[in-house]
Amino acid sequence: MAQRLDYLKETPSQTAGPYVHIGLAPGAAGFDIYAQELGWDIAGPHAAGERIRVEGLVTDGTGSPVKDVLIEVWQANAAGHYAHPEDPGETEDGFRGWGRVITDFDTGEWGFDTVKPGAVMGRGGRLMAPHLNLWIVARGINIGLNTRLYFDDEADANAADPVLSLIEWESRRDTLIARREIRDGAPVYRFDIRLQGADETVFFDI
Repeated sequence: MAQRLDYLKETPSQTAGPYVHIGLAPGAAGFDIYAQELGWDIAGPHAAGERIRVEGLVTDGTGSPVKDVLIEVWQANAAGHYAHPEDPGETEDGFRGWGRVITDFDTGEWGFDTVKPGAVMGRGGRLMAPHLNLWIVARGINIGLNTRLYFDDEADANAADPVLSLIEWESRRDTLIARREIRDGAPVYRFDIRLQGADETVFFDI
Protein backbone atom coordinates (compact mmCIF):
# COMPACT_ATOMS: atom_id res chain seq x y z
CA MET A 1 0.00 0.00 0.00
CA ALA A 2 1.38 3.41 -0.98
CA GLN A 3 2.33 5.71 1.85
CA ARG A 4 0.41 8.93 2.25
CA LEU A 5 2.44 12.09 2.52
CA ASP A 6 1.02 14.74 4.80
CA TYR A 7 2.31 18.27 4.29
CA LEU A 8 2.30 20.93 6.95
CA LYS A 9 0.37 24.07 6.17
CA GLU A 10 2.43 27.10 5.29
CA THR A 11 3.05 29.42 8.22
CA PRO A 12 1.35 32.76 7.53
CA SER A 13 3.63 35.74 7.05
CA GLN A 14 3.46 38.80 9.23
CA THR A 15 4.78 42.29 8.71
CA ALA A 16 7.57 43.54 10.93
CA GLY A 17 6.17 45.33 13.95
CA PRO A 18 7.50 47.64 16.65
CA TYR A 19 9.48 44.75 18.11
CA VAL A 20 12.02 45.22 15.27
CA HIS A 21 13.56 48.20 17.02
CA ILE A 22 13.22 46.74 20.50
CA GLY A 23 14.98 43.53 19.49
CA LEU A 24 17.47 44.79 16.91
CA ALA A 25 18.12 48.42 17.86
CA PRO A 26 16.94 48.68 21.46
CA GLY A 27 18.79 51.92 22.20
CA ALA A 28 16.75 53.75 19.56
CA ALA A 29 13.57 52.42 21.16
CA GLY A 30 14.60 53.72 24.60
CA PHE A 31 15.93 50.47 26.07
CA ASP A 32 19.43 50.62 27.56
CA ILE A 33 20.32 46.94 27.14
CA TYR A 34 23.77 46.88 25.55
CA ALA A 35 26.90 48.85 26.31
CA GLN A 36 27.19 49.31 22.54
CA GLU A 37 24.40 48.96 20.00
CA LEU A 38 24.74 45.90 17.78
CA GLY A 39 25.70 46.55 14.19
CA TRP A 40 26.51 50.26 14.24
CA ASP A 41 30.24 49.84 13.57
CA ILE A 42 30.42 48.79 9.92
CA ALA A 43 34.06 49.15 8.89
CA GLY A 44 35.90 49.49 12.19
CA PRO A 45 38.34 52.25 13.14
CA HIS A 46 41.39 50.72 11.44
CA ALA A 47 39.92 49.89 8.02
CA ALA A 48 41.89 51.16 5.03
CA GLY A 49 40.29 53.11 2.22
CA GLU A 50 38.31 56.28 1.67
CA ARG A 51 36.06 57.21 4.58
CA ILE A 52 32.56 58.05 3.34
CA ARG A 53 29.10 58.82 4.67
CA VAL A 54 25.95 57.36 3.13
CA GLU A 55 22.57 59.03 3.70
CA GLY A 56 19.05 58.65 2.37
CA LEU A 57 15.32 58.62 2.86
CA VAL A 58 12.85 55.74 2.54
CA THR A 59 9.52 56.72 0.97
CA ASP A 60 6.30 54.83 0.26
CA GLY A 61 4.20 54.82 -2.90
CA THR A 62 2.81 58.28 -2.18
CA GLY A 63 6.26 59.78 -1.64
CA SER A 64 5.79 60.05 2.13
CA PRO A 65 8.72 59.20 4.43
CA VAL A 66 8.61 55.81 6.15
CA LYS A 67 9.83 56.46 9.67
CA ASP A 68 10.22 53.01 11.23
CA VAL A 69 12.58 51.24 8.83
CA LEU A 70 15.55 49.09 9.78
CA ILE A 71 18.36 48.70 7.22
CA GLU A 72 21.15 46.15 7.40
CA VAL A 73 24.31 46.69 5.37
CA TRP A 74 26.90 44.18 4.09
CA GLN A 75 29.99 45.29 2.24
CA ALA A 76 33.50 44.36 1.18
CA ASN A 77 36.53 46.29 2.32
CA ALA A 78 38.49 48.70 0.14
CA ALA A 79 40.38 45.76 -1.40
CA GLY A 80 37.14 44.01 -2.39
CA HIS A 81 37.15 41.29 0.28
CA TYR A 82 34.38 40.34 2.69
CA ALA A 83 34.95 39.52 6.35
CA HIS A 84 33.82 35.95 5.72
CA PRO A 85 35.70 32.64 6.05
CA GLU A 86 34.83 31.65 2.47
CA ASP A 87 36.41 34.80 1.02
CA PRO A 88 39.97 33.84 -0.01
CA GLY A 89 41.24 37.39 0.52
CA GLU A 90 42.32 39.07 3.71
CA THR A 91 40.57 41.81 5.66
CA GLU A 92 41.99 44.18 8.21
CA ASP A 93 41.86 43.40 11.89
CA GLY A 94 38.52 44.58 13.23
CA PHE A 95 36.82 45.01 9.84
CA ARG A 96 33.25 43.75 10.19
CA GLY A 97 31.69 44.75 6.89
CA TRP A 98 28.24 44.53 8.41
CA GLY A 99 26.07 47.11 10.10
CA ARG A 100 22.55 48.04 11.06
CA VAL A 101 20.85 51.44 11.11
CA ILE A 102 17.30 52.70 11.55
CA THR A 103 15.52 55.68 10.14
CA ASP A 104 14.93 58.78 12.23
CA PHE A 105 11.52 58.49 13.89
CA ASP A 106 10.68 62.09 13.06
CA THR A 107 12.09 62.60 9.56
CA GLY A 108 12.60 59.13 8.09
CA GLU A 109 16.21 59.98 7.22
CA TRP A 110 18.94 57.38 7.75
CA GLY A 111 22.71 57.42 7.47
CA PHE A 112 25.95 55.72 8.42
CA ASP A 113 29.73 56.12 8.15
CA THR A 114 31.97 53.49 6.58
CA VAL A 115 34.74 53.05 3.99
CA LYS A 116 34.07 52.87 0.28
CA PRO A 117 34.25 49.21 -0.82
CA GLY A 118 36.40 47.95 -3.65
CA ALA A 119 35.35 45.91 -6.67
CA VAL A 120 34.37 42.34 -5.77
CA MET A 121 35.03 39.16 -7.75
CA GLY A 122 31.69 37.59 -8.64
CA ARG A 123 30.58 34.27 -10.05
CA GLY A 124 32.38 33.03 -13.12
CA GLY A 125 35.32 35.33 -12.43
CA ARG A 126 33.37 38.44 -13.41
CA LEU A 127 34.28 41.58 -11.48
CA MET A 128 31.41 43.40 -9.77
CA ALA A 129 31.48 47.18 -9.34
CA PRO A 130 31.94 48.58 -5.82
CA HIS A 131 28.59 48.34 -4.03
CA LEU A 132 26.80 47.96 -0.72
CA ASN A 133 24.21 45.24 -0.08
CA LEU A 134 21.13 46.49 1.76
CA TRP A 135 18.29 44.58 3.46
CA ILE A 136 15.20 46.60 4.42
CA VAL A 137 12.43 45.70 6.88
CA ALA A 138 9.54 47.74 8.28
CA ARG A 139 5.89 47.48 9.20
CA GLY A 140 3.91 46.83 6.04
CA ILE A 141 6.68 44.74 4.46
CA ASN A 142 5.94 41.01 4.61
CA ILE A 143 9.36 39.86 3.40
CA GLY A 144 12.57 41.86 3.80
CA LEU A 145 13.63 43.71 0.65
CA ASN A 146 17.11 43.21 -0.79
CA THR A 147 18.76 45.85 -2.93
CA ARG A 148 22.17 47.25 -3.81
CA LEU A 149 23.75 50.67 -3.69
CA TYR A 150 26.25 51.56 -6.42
CA PHE A 151 28.35 54.74 -6.68
CA ASP A 152 27.91 57.34 -9.42
CA ASP A 153 31.65 58.02 -9.61
CA GLU A 154 32.26 54.40 -10.69
CA ALA A 155 30.62 54.78 -14.12
CA ASP A 156 32.96 52.42 -16.03
CA ALA A 157 32.73 49.71 -13.39
CA ASN A 158 28.95 50.10 -13.17
CA ALA A 159 28.61 49.70 -16.93
CA ALA A 160 30.40 46.34 -16.76
CA ASP A 161 28.71 45.09 -13.57
CA PRO A 162 26.98 41.72 -14.22
CA VAL A 163 24.09 42.44 -11.82
CA LEU A 164 23.31 45.93 -13.10
CA SER A 165 23.47 44.51 -16.62
CA LEU A 166 20.56 42.21 -15.80
CA ILE A 167 18.28 45.25 -15.45
CA GLU A 168 16.97 46.02 -18.93
CA TRP A 169 15.89 49.63 -18.54
CA GLU A 170 18.51 52.28 -17.81
CA SER A 171 15.98 54.29 -15.78
CA ARG A 172 15.53 51.30 -13.49
CA ARG A 173 19.28 50.81 -13.09
CA ASP A 174 19.48 54.45 -12.07
CA THR A 175 17.45 53.71 -8.91
CA LEU A 176 20.49 51.83 -7.57
CA ILE A 177 23.00 54.67 -8.04
CA ALA A 178 24.02 56.85 -5.08
CA ARG A 179 25.01 60.47 -5.85
CA ARG A 180 28.30 61.82 -4.50
CA GLU A 181 28.77 65.29 -3.05
CA ILE A 182 31.39 66.90 -0.85
CA ARG A 183 30.24 68.29 2.47
CA ASP A 184 32.65 70.03 4.79
CA GLY A 185 35.50 68.48 2.83
CA ALA A 186 34.21 64.91 3.19
CA PRO A 187 32.44 62.68 0.62
CA VAL A 188 28.74 61.99 1.18
CA TYR A 189 26.65 59.67 -1.00
CA ARG A 190 22.89 60.21 -1.25
CA PHE A 191 20.72 57.14 -1.78
CA ASP A 192 16.94 57.44 -1.45
CA ILE A 193 14.86 54.25 -1.43
CA ARG A 194 11.37 54.22 -2.98
CA LEU A 195 9.28 51.24 -1.88
CA GLN A 196 6.50 51.56 -4.46
CA GLY A 197 5.21 53.65 -7.33
CA ALA A 198 7.05 55.71 -9.91
CA ASP A 199 10.85 55.36 -9.67
CA GLU A 200 10.49 52.37 -7.36
CA THR A 201 13.90 51.09 -6.28
CA VAL A 202 14.95 47.81 -7.88
CA PHE A 203 14.73 44.95 -5.36
CA PHE A 204 16.28 41.51 -5.82
CA ASP A 205 14.78 38.09 -5.14
CA ILE A 206 17.68 36.24 -3.51
